[in-house]
Amino acid sequence: MKIAVIGTGYVGLVTGACLSEIGNHVTCIDIDEEKIETLKQRVSPIYEEGLTELLNRNINQSRLKFTTDYREGLQDKDIVYIAVGTPQNDDGSADLTSVNAVCKSLASHLTRDVIIVTKSTVPVGTNEYIKKEIEDRLVNDVTIKIASNPEFLRQGSAVYDTFNGDRIVIGAEEETVLDALEEVNAGFNLPIVRTNLRSAEMIKYASNAFLATKISFINEMANLSEKIGANIDDVAEGMGMDGRIGGAFLNAGIGYGGSCFPKDTRAIISVAKDASYDMQILENVVDSNERQRGIIVDKVKERFDSLEGMKVAVLGLAFKPNTDDLREAPSISVTARLIEEGAEVHTYDPAAMDNAKNILSDQVNYAVDIREAVAHADIAIILTEWQEIKEFPLDEYKNLMNEAVIFDGRNCFTLKEAENSGVEYHSIGRPSVRK
Repeated sequence: MKIAVIGTGYVGLVTGACLSEIGNHVTCIDIDEEKIETLKQRVSPIYEEGLTELLNRNINQSRLKFTTDYREGLQDKDIVYIAVGTPQNDDGSADLTSVNAVCKSLASHLTRDVIIVTKSTVPVGTNEYIKKEIEDRLVNDVTIKIASNPEFLRQGSAVYDTFNGDRIVIGAEEETVLDALEEVNAGFNLPIVRTNLRSAEMIKYASNAFLATKISFINEMANLSEKIGANIDDVAEGMGMDGRIGGAFLNAGIGYGGSCFPKDTRAIISVAKDASYDMQILENVVDSNERQRGIIVDKVKERFDSLEGMKVAVLGLAFKPNTDDLREAPSISVTARLIEEGAEVHTYDPAAMDNAKNILSDQVNYAVDIREAVAHADIAIILTEWQEIKEFPLDEYKNLMNEAVIFDGRNCFTLKEAENSGVEYHSIGRPSVRK
C-alpha cells in the first residue's frame, strides 16, 4: 500500500515507521519544516526506544519519506492517516484545531479517491465531522471514505506495542473499507476488532478511562493502607491474582500523567456533559489523581518542619520511564511546591532534562547523573521509575547525602532493601522505614 501519515509526533512518527517496516510505502507529512529536516537526516525528534533503527532501515530501503508538501506527500496514495495532536481545551474538551487544518489541506490537495483514517484521539462523532469538512471543501472530483483506527501505544514502548499489542481496532461504515484496513495491518499479526466509526472512537476513550480509574483506585487503597497499617504491595498482589481483576496497573504511586490519560478522561467527561450525562466515577478519578500528585510533598512536609535552605534531589522528571515527555508529569507541580517552600532543588532524568528546562522553574538545577543530584542532599524524592534509578544502590544514598532520607513516589525498592541499607525510606501505601 502507498500511505501518507499526517503528523510526526509520538503517534504519527511511530505509525509511519511501523507501517513502512511491514512493507508499505509511507510518506510522513508535517508543516514543521525544522522537524522534517531533522527526520530527513535520520534523527528522531522524540525519545522512543527502537524508533531510530526503524527510521534508518526504512529510509535506506526507500519505504519511508518525509515532506512538508501536501501535494508531494499525497501523490498516488491509497490511504491517508491523520495523526495530529488533539490537546485539551480549558473546559476539558478536545481541541480539534490541528484536525481542522488537516481537513482544509486535504480538501485542497486530494487528486484521487482515498481512504482517510483517523489515528488521532478524537471525540465520538469526529470522523463523521471530518468527512463532511473535507467533502464540503473538495477542490477536485474525488471520493473519500472515512475510518477510525485508534492507537493504544504506551510512550516509551510505542514501537514494541505496535508489533506486540493486544488488538488492532478499525471502525468504518463500509465493509470494503474495513477489508482494506485489515489488509494494511495484516503484517502486524495481531487480533483485529472490526466495528463502526463511533464504537471505534468510544473504545479508545473507554480503554484509557478504565486504566486511569484502575490507577486512581489502587492509589486510594494505598493511601488507606498507610492509615490502617496494611501494605499495598501485598494488597495489590492478592487482588491481581483474581483473573477478573488482573495485576496490570495496580502499582501504587503518585498518579498518572502524560499525553493520554489526563486528556482523555477529561475529554470523555466533556463528551458526556454534551450528551447530558453525568460521569461521576470519572470526575472522581480526575479529582483523585490531582490530589495524589501532591501527596509526596505532603509527606516531606510532615517529616520536616521547614524546607527552607534544604537541598532536595528530585530523581526522574518524565511522567514515566523511557520517554522524554513531561506532559502532565508530577515533577512539574512537585518541583514548584518545593521551591515555594524554600528548598534548593537539584534534579536528574536520563532523557527529559532538555525538555524540562523549557517547562520547570529556572530555579531548578540539573545534574549530570544521580550521584551529583543526591550529593550533600538533605532529601531525595523519586518521581519516575527509570531502571537507572531503580538500580542505583540505596547504600550510595547513605554515602552521598547529608542524611539519607528518601521519599519514593513509585515504590522502586522493597521495604526489606530499605531496612538492610539503613536509610530512612518513605513510600506510597507501605509502612515507613526509619533508622
